[in-house]
Amino acid sequence: MPHITESVEDEVVLLDESGTPIGRAPKSAAHGPDTALHLAFSCHVVNPIGEILVTRRAVTKQTWPGVWTNSFCGHPKPAEALPHAVHRRADFELGLELDAIELALPLFRYRATDASGTVENEVCPVYIARTSGDPDPNPREVAEFRWVEPRALATAVEAAPWAFSPWLVLQARELELFRA
Repeated sequence: MPHITESVEDEVVLLDESGTPIGRAPKSAAHGPDTALHLAFSCHVVNPIGEILVTRRAVTKQTWPGVWTNSFCGHPKPAEALPHAVHRRADFELGLELDAIELALPLFRYRATDASGTVENEVCPVYIARTSGDPDPNPREVAEFRWVEPRALATAVEAAPWAFSPWLVLQARELELFRA
């Protein structure tokens, strides 16, 4: 499946402290040393035998390059419904068609700073998706991927949290998926 294209000129939705939209900003400016709170999402993809797809971020990514993380994440465009954004990013990052998605952590929020000083400051609803397809990763987004058993992933995240994105570490503590 061909990957859809995305523009660096895409915009993100800015939020106030209560999570209410207050404006928009260019996506290229949404992550820096003083990142404004904005809307994002994370998605964990599960295959028919119950394995979770984890990905290693491309080394050219602005934040957390080369780090293992959830299946994919992204930002909805202004006025874009979150489920649509999840399907769009699944195609863009993984060339993957999702069979079903469900909202697992609607109020997930985190703030973290990577080694370069770039800050993530996001209200980030977390989805769990099902697929029967195989990923065809976009190399600008994903360096590699693995299907892993949920408990094995939970054990790895607990043993070496520094090897994973901070949002995956936090989500693994909250999601029932990791105790399956």
